Amino acid sequence: MLVTFSTKSHADITMFDHVAEALLRLMGQSGAVPGAILSGDIPPALDRLKAAVAESGSQPGPAAPGAKEEKHDEEAPPPVSLRQRAYPLIGLLEAAIRANTDVTWAPTRSPLL
Repeated sequence: MLVTFSTKSHADITMFDHVAEALLRLMGQSGAVPGAILSGDIPPALDRLKAAVAESGSQPGPAAPGAKEEKHDEEAPPPVSLRQRAYPLIGLLEAAIRANTDVTWAPTRSPLL
């Protein structure tokens, strides 16, 4: 499943559900989809997310449920870090703060399915 984050002041951000739920929990949210955060609650949530990302460094982000842990192959691309996964959401949250707008998230069906 995909989850799309929306606010009036930024383009929508879509990501896999396991990644979105992990980032929501790092923000202090329940991780439930659908959901919303009011504009006044975004700054502390963003601070929590940034702190978690800074703490994680370049460690890989959350793995998909049921994914096998693979040994890193020299030819395989490196795993995507939590910092890389959070970057678009951080931009959306910062835009929402600047415009004083709420943020919502909901499940999204892929147009390819």
